[in-house]
Amino acid sequence: MFSFHEKFAAATKAHFEAQLALLNTLTAKTFEGVEKVIELNLNATKASLEESGDATKQLMSAKDPQEFLTISAAQAKPSAEKVAAYGRHLASIASGTQAEYTRAAEAQVAETSRRINALIEEVSKNAPPGSESAISILKSVISNANAGYEQLTKNTKQAVETLEANLQNASAQLSQTTTPRSKK
Repeated sequence: MFSFHEKFAAATKAHFEAQLALLNTLTAKTFEGVEKVIELNLNATKASLEESGDATKQLMSAKDPQEFLTISAAQAKPSAEKVAAYGRHLASIASGTQAEYTRAAEAQVAETSRRINALIEEVSKNAPPGSESAISILKSVISNANAGYEQLTKNTKQAVETLEANLQNASAQLSQTTTPRSKK
């Protein structure tokens, strides 16, 4: 039979290994998100350079100020729409990365909680008489920590949903301002 110290050492080792695995997962997800942002920025920059060259050629070919203004106005709408699309894509990357973080952290917290609860149950079976209140306090602390994490997760999800809704509203408003209005 293992002693309490051996069980605690094994649980501590497993916890540190799980923390390291979580850190590796979060680091990998961070790099995936950064890769996506870099790819988005490279594509946006490349497209912007190509479009700027084309736009400059069109503007330079204008024969009079009126034609110059017409060409400029025609180019403003697609640019605004592209900025809005870029913002939506960037928000999508951030939201996806945050969702991956949440999934990884929730899995880690669930596994750690399961292990800690199993350890506490084992300790409580072998605890000396009179230690019931200490074990009860320990269980309460663990329960409160889990409740705090669940509230933090809920608040984070609400914040991300609010951010996404605000980005969608901003995008819709930007689209409305760039859409030509019919003449009255």
